[in-house]
Amino acid sequence: MTAATFKFKYAGAAFAVVVLAAAAVASVLLVRHQADTRTLSVLAERATLERVDPELQARAQSIAAHAADSIAGAVRAGDGSGVARRLQPFIDNPTLAAISVTTRSGKRIFNWRRSAGATAGALSSQVVAPVRTFVENIPGAATPETLATLTVVLEQAAPVSAVSLSGRLDAASAARWRLTWLLGFALTAAGGLAGAALAWRLTRQLQRPVDSLIKSAERIGQGDYTRPVEVRRHEALADLQQALERMRGRLRQSTINKNYLHSVLNSMTDAVFVTSPDGIIKMANSAACKLLSFGEEELLGRNILTVLEERERAGFDLLQAAQETRETVVRTRSGQTIPVSFTGSRIDSDDPQFQGNIFVARNITDRKRAERRIRYLARYDALTKIPNRMQFHHLLQQTIARALRAGQVVAVLYLDMDRFKEVNDTFGHGAGDRTLEVLAERLARSLPKETVVGRLAGDEFALFVEGLPADADNRGPIAQLARSLLTEVCRPFQLNQHEVFLTASVGIAFCPRDAENVIDLIRNADAAMYYSKQNGGNTFAFYSPEMNAAAVERLMLKSKLRRALERDELKIKYQPKVDLRNGRIIGAEALLRWRLPGHGDIPPSHFIPLAEETNLILDIGEWVLNRVCLDYRQLQSKGGDPGRISLNLSLKQLRQASFILRCRSVFRRHQVSPTAFELEITETTLMADPQRTVRLLDELYAMGLHLSIDDFGTGYSSLSALQQFPIGTLKIDQSFVRDAVEDAGDATIVRTIIEMGRSLGMEVIAEGVESRAQLEFLRASSCHYGQGRLFGEPCTADELLALLARQGTGAAPFAHLLQRADAPASRSA
Repeated sequence: MTAATFKFKYAGAAFAVVVLAAAAVASVLLVRHQADTRTLSVLAERATLERVDPELQARAQSIAAHAADSIAGAVRAGDGSGVARRLQPFIDNPTLAAISVTTRSGKRIFNWRRSAGATAGALSSQVVAPVRTFVENIPGAATPETLATLTVVLEQAAPVSAVSLSGRLDAASAARWRLTWLLGFALTAAGGLAGAALAWRLTRQLQRPVDSLIKSAERIGQGDYTRPVEVRRHEALADLQQALERMRGRLRQSTINKNYLHSVLNSMTDAVFVTSPDGIIKMANSAACKLLSFGEEELLGRNILTVLEERERAGFDLLQAAQETRETVVRTRSGQTIPVSFTGSRIDSDDPQFQGNIFVARNITDRKRAERRIRYLARYDALTKIPNRMQFHHLLQQTIARALRAGQVVAVLYLDMDRFKEVNDTFGHGAGDRTLEVLAERLARSLPKETVVGRLAGDEFALFVEGLPADADNRGPIAQLARSLLTEVCRPFQLNQHEVFLTASVGIAFCPRDAENVIDLIRNADAAMYYSKQNGGNTFAFYSPEMNAAAVERLMLKSKLRRALERDELKIKYQPKVDLRNGRIIGAEALLRWRLPGHGDIPPSHFIPLAEETNLILDIGEWVLNRVCLDYRQLQSKGGDPGRISLNLSLKQLRQASFILRCRSVFRRHQVSPTAFELEITETTLMADPQRTVRLLDELYAMGLHLSIDDFGTGYSSLSALQQFPIGTLKIDQSFVRDAVEDAGDATIVRTIIEMGRSLGMEVIAEGVESRAQLEFLRASSCHYGQGRLFGEPCTADELLALLARQGTGAAPFAHLLQRADAPASRSA
């Protein structure tokens, strides 16, 4: 709308308002004047009628009474035509307007009304008269009875004086109204012109603020809510300005325009497709374009089915997909297929143009890869890439089922590395893992292709061979296979620039001879493997029923060993160390024994490995140290001089972080000197981690403890390695002493160890001296100390005290053995 148009309309509206206001005032005055005129006319008529109306009423009553009497007989007789004849004279009266007769039951038996219209200003009077007759209800006495009612209406023209007065008043009123109307029109025209002029002026003042508000409204309509509504101060438009400003603020806070919607959708990492109800894509965000490698304009107008991989389209239902989440596959521009999670939802709107569906596609490639990885790890070992225990059991179960149906034999070989824990403890778990990887590769290369090998746990592997004939002895071929496995294991492993030689133990069981199900078959092969390990390892054994009994006994011992300390089932025995030159006791070795109720004494070779497996060796070692210290104090208090007491130290104890602190605490608690004790360490323990072991042994030596190498000669340690450690004693392993008299090789080893120890300034003690011949050999070889059953079985602390008490009197407890050994020599001399 232009400014001129706005001004003209504003002025025209003002003029029209003035005219309408004047017309309204004039109409009110006219209505009021007409009301006054009618009031005067009514008053004049009323005055005239007050004189005429009583006469008309009296005449109507007279006519009604005569008419009722005349028709009484006809009404009683029920003669309707007789009633009409008798009323005809009355009907001829020009003043009679209407007459009717109604019985007592309400039935109208006569009704007449004059057809000509009534005269203007005529007067009327209506009278009702009863139609009666006399009835002789009692003989000789007649009483009146009403048969019907008769109604009469009379009309009479108004007097001339009343009519003429009303007409004159109306004429006078019309003349005054014409004069008033002319005067009002003149005043209205003048007022309208004045109002139009005033409106024109006011319009000019409002035009600029209105234009400013129009521009602000147009900006708001275009979605620009950032600029406030600006208008010059005008009181008439202040409310409008404030209303527009409030509307802009609310729209700015709550209205989401198209650009904002695009910004939100394009910020999403999931692909979003907005489609029509029939699946035509109307909008696709940036993530959708990136996922499919298409531009948005290329996707618009396509059916949502076209983004799916062809095999997925057949089973895609649009209505169902718009209400659920499913997994499907999309195809990119380059033909690559991507798995996605496809979630649909419907857009409900009353406006058809906004109806449709929203589909959100999330790339689940990583999840699918993880699921495949999980499925793989559930069946295959992550380190060696061969079947794990669950998958191996599954494959073996299928193989057993086939073999039983076909009447064939399946052989299961259970392989466990010997002392593999030493590899982890010495070189670390990373090197241990690498060793297992190499071992798995070797096994896979050396086995036939149809042979399945799996890793059951840690360093335990298993494999099975199927298709063996049931009517043949299959032990020969399987034994050859077991030897080839052991050969592969024995090949050197390169660990941290060191060559390490390992061995393994193998157990073999056959299906159906040894078992017909997976669990029993593997358990029996495991029992055979443990039998091989007990026999020194690096060998194989076929299962026999006795092996299960040994395995059960081992398991029982392991469980009962946990309660041995609580039930005070462990005992300490002492084996004296004897000076072979004079037969005197120079010390003793504390030996741990387990007396299990119902089983007797359990050899240390049986329960010490179990204690090391379960880490009970730590608690047991501390108990032994406390018991030996307590016995030592008692021996001293009773006058005995036990010399140095030796205790065996395991690798686990040596690697215990608080071992040295615990030793000090025990010695301090019992108030004994560490110089009275000697710790015996095997060569294997000594060489497990030489650098760390040297530091620990130096600390123990600094405390005053003596250190000795136990079972020397079995670990093949070098002389240069021995010189690193603060060792004071070498103990020759009993395996060399046992055959030294008959075996020249063992005799040479024993002499060499003795000479080496003496050259290094160490004491040398021979273990396992059981015969006088061995004693004579050792003395001839200048071995000064020995221990063994020749000097008696290991004894209790009280028995040792008795020997020491005898020695305290000056008599050497074992001098008699030396005299008998010297006798042949003196006789020969």
